[in-house]
Amino acid sequence: MTEPRSIYILLTNTGTLFTKVIQSYTRAPYNHASISFDRELSELYSFGRKHPSNPLNGGFVKEDIQTGTYSKYPNTTCVIYELQVTQREVEKMKRVLHIFIRSRQKYMYNLLGVIGITLKEPVEFSNSYFCSQFVAEILQRSGIKLWNKLPALVTPDDFRQSEQLQLVYEGKLSDYTPD
Repeated sequence: MTEPRSIYILLTNTGTLFTKVIQSYTRAPYNHASISFDRELSELYSFGRKHPSNPLNGGFVKEDIQTGTYSKYPNTTCVIYELQVTQREVEKMKRVLHIFIRSRQKYMYNLLGVIGITLKEPVEFSNSYFCSQFVAEILQRSGIKLWNKLPALVTPDDFRQSEQLQLVYEGKLSDYTPD
């Protein structure tokens, strides 16, 4: 029997105009999702801003909670969840992730997909994702099913509502210290 492993889902609210627009519709406290393979969040991936000062240039990003977009928004609030997985599932997730890393230049942000969620209609394009769609896609392609819906319909709040995720931390991202 293999020892259980953990992955981490980070949900954030930077307070940006884009976040406020999304929040006015979703009424959810967090509107961005990322996935990490360690409690320190040093390996953190998502779909979002490629450059902190340009919200229009989005795509696949390796995020850093100390620098980049999060450093520009020091009052970012967050919630961190832990998901128990097997070593085999971690290996599958990392294989899927490496496909994204290898081809990161060809991926774009799926803004129409965000609009599709409001209409409850999945809008999918090859090589185009929004944050929670990407995280759900990584999980689904690794055999982890948290919901009965397409990744293109998964919202950050769906992670918050999942009973399979365990709360690790909630508060200001800049105050987070891994145990």
